[in-house]
Amino acid sequence: MEQNQDTSLFGLGIDPNAKTHLSEAARWAKFLAIVGMVMCVIMVIFGILMSTMVSKATRDMESGFGYPRSMDTGALGVTMMVMYIFIAIIYFFPCLFTLRFANHMQNALTANDQDSLNESFKNLKVTFRYMGILTIIFMALFLLGLLAGGLGTMMGN
Repeated sequence: MEQNQDTSLFGLGIDPNAKTHLSEAARWAKFLAIVGMVMCVIMVIFGILMSTMVSKATRDMESGFGYPRSMDTGALGVTMMVMYIFIAIIYFFPCLFTLRFANHMQNALTANDQDSLNESFKNLKVTFRYMGILTIIFMALFLLGLLAGGLGTMMGN
């Protein structure tokens, strides 16, 4: 007598309807990941271009209008460039994990490969964890900014 033992948690499986949903989700995830990575590259290029333009505009304004040199003219441009690159790097990783999710999911569905399916869901989990941690960090920074602004306003009176 052969016993059919179900080793999956809760006995869940992927039926044709779930397969269709996962396949479409993987296609959209791939699209969003690729567009996000392209936007990261554009953001880095834009940051470099803006830093040179701001530095040149600041130099021209100081020399053309006779303003005294109050600061290094390149500091504002370099700061902008670093910020754009920093934001691009932060946004790159969720795009990378989303692309990995999509690729592994498409492979799992076409080849009926359990390891690819597990790897796909692992990358999806990492994407959500990364975005959740970023959300917590930015919420904390926002609250600190509100507190600092409120304390500054109270101290100013």
